[in-house]
Amino acid sequence: MRIGVFFCSFIFVSMKIKEIISFLESWAPPSYQESYDNSGLICGDKNWDFKGLLCTLDCLEQTIEEAIEKDCNLIVAHHPIVFKGLKKINGKNYVERVVIKAIKNDIAIFAIHTNLDNVHNGVNSKIADRIGLQNQKVLIPKKTLLRKLEVYCPTEEADKVRTALFELGAGDFTNYSHCSFNLHGQGTFMPNDKASPHIGEKNVLHKGEEIKVELVFPAHLTSPIMHKLNEVHPYEEVAYQLLQMENEYQFVGSGMIGMLENEMTISSFFDLLKSQMNVSVIRHTKTVKEQVRKIALMGGSGSFGLAAAKAQGADVYLSADFKYHEFFDADNQIVIADIGHYESEAFTIELLSDRLKEKFPNFVVLLTEINTNPVNYY
Repeated sequence: MRIGVFFCSFIFVSMKIKEIISFLESWAPPSYQESYDNSGLICGDKNWDFKGLLCTLDCLEQTIEEAIEKDCNLIVAHHPIVFKGLKKINGKNYVERVVIKAIKNDIAIFAIHTNLDNVHNGVNSKIADRIGLQNQKVLIPKKTLLRKLEVYCPTEEADKVRTALFELGAGDFTNYSHCSFNLHGQGTFMPNDKASPHIGEKNVLHKGEEIKVELVFPAHLTSPIMHKLNEVHPYEEVAYQLLQMENEYQFVGSGMIGMLENEMTISSFFDLLKSQMNVSVIRHTKTVKEQVRKIALMGGSGSFGLAAAKAQGADVYLSADFKYHEFFDADNQIVIADIGHYESEAFTIELLSDRLKEKFPNFVVLLTEINTNPVNYY
């Protein structure tokens, strides 16, 4: 299988590596990665001039050699080559050899791993699209990723403040935007001699009509939103509260669940998987469901998502890396379909390619010849 992307710039286009990284991180924010992960710039300098990009599932020595051959100085990999801390870098294993080879040849390596798994239009949505799932929803939504801003504004200034924050993504929820709650009331304050009040007089109690504006937004937007708030708000000192929300963020999290367009037999579904995911072998539990339609899935190692799939009434749970005893956890309630780690994520390359071509239309996207799957079948 051809599993990478060669990304070659036209000569007359000048760009820094950080511009590509900025786009990728706006799509899959680093804060969405799991605590154990190591997504981000592994080695290299984001301020280097961009020459070419090689996109792959895994970064191996052959990957570095291919990047050199194709004059690429940026590799975007789904799996981080450095997952745990390196105490020495002397080439004793493939991880250290890859890092050494990349550094010697001025090649930057960027990983976009569980943060890309966790966005609603990321790895799991790509799998769901390939097998034709409709009404897709995140299987295990994350918590503590939302913030609520409560800010008090003079009535006549509230529209300006709201609009400025809307433009940065505050109040956006997939199919809805410009969401806010507004409560009218009366505010009071007394400026002292050192104040420079926008309205009111020094040492005089001021009473005025105000609006309390409430907006919810993803936590990773906190810094730009607070900067913009202080920039556009008329008061010398902005009165606000910033709250961490415990609500589940329905569009960020692990896995995906959805419905096939029509019910089908389990054998027909397995045939669909083989065709659409390009697999020849499916490890599965007893086919306790003769007809299936509701499908839950998770790319990569997803055994931890089985309980959620069962709780939500899925007929099949599609994932990878199930251990022997974990198959028993299906407990005759669901069919586990393990298609392999590499196989479940192989089309991540296509996902990255499509988004990069859409964002940077002046660059050519080509596929690599390297297959990085370490598992072989006889």
